[in-house]
Amino acid sequence: MKKYRYEYVRIDTGLFFLVPSEDNQHREIIDEYAAKGWRYVGFVPAMQSGEGRIRQYDLVFEQEVE
Repeated sequence: MKKYRYEYVRIDTGLFFLVPSEDNQHREIIDEYAAKGWRYVGFVPAMQSGEGRIRQYDLVFEQEVE
């Protein structure tokens, strides 16, 4: 049975979802982790505003453990 370990990277959106942004921080982080052998598996909202907008989220990466 395969075993995996996980790593989480917190991203602060600021006004990311309100105003179009040229910030590609999430893409850079995903590329960086992929180069280190991690696989991006998704994201989890970590903080929301009272209106339900995501203010922070965690990028989730996994790596098979030998």
